[in-house]
Amino acid sequence: MAEAKHTEVFNCTPKEFFQLVTDYEKYPEFLSEVKSCKVLKSEPGAKLVEYKVSVIKAITYQLQTKEVEPSLVSWSFVSGEVFKTMSGSWTIEEEAGGKCKCTYAVEGSFKIFVPGPVASTLLNVNLPAMMAAYHKRIKAVYGK
Repeated sequence: MAEAKHTEVFNCTPKEFFQLVTDYEKYPEFLSEVKSCKVLKSEPGAKLVEYKVSVIKAITYQLQTKEVEPSLVSWSFVSGEVFKTMSGSWTIEEEAGGKCKCTYAVEGSFKIFVPGPVASTLLNVNLPAMMAAYHKRIKAVYGK
């Protein structure tokens, strides 16, 4: 199983970050690899979300999310073309000065054999761009 984990401080409150990260259908507006994102089913504290992303190739998958405002968004794999398993989370903690510390963690395995180092690279390759996109989105939405 491959995994990636990264912690970053964002210039917004935990509630503001939670609102950004749970507004799934807006992901294509600021995450370049996400071509579409649709909430298929919604209930209090949980959503079934379908993603169409293009990293190395275009893929579609569905994740079941669990939301605990404002501190946690977690997900688990439901179905898809490339992944056999995938789970992850955003853990959101309050920091001084109206900021928040967020830890993004994801782990997954693929339907086809992918050597461990290559699998880890696939999960880690987009992290810097994704974090930069969230910083830019926070500035655009909240003016911070």
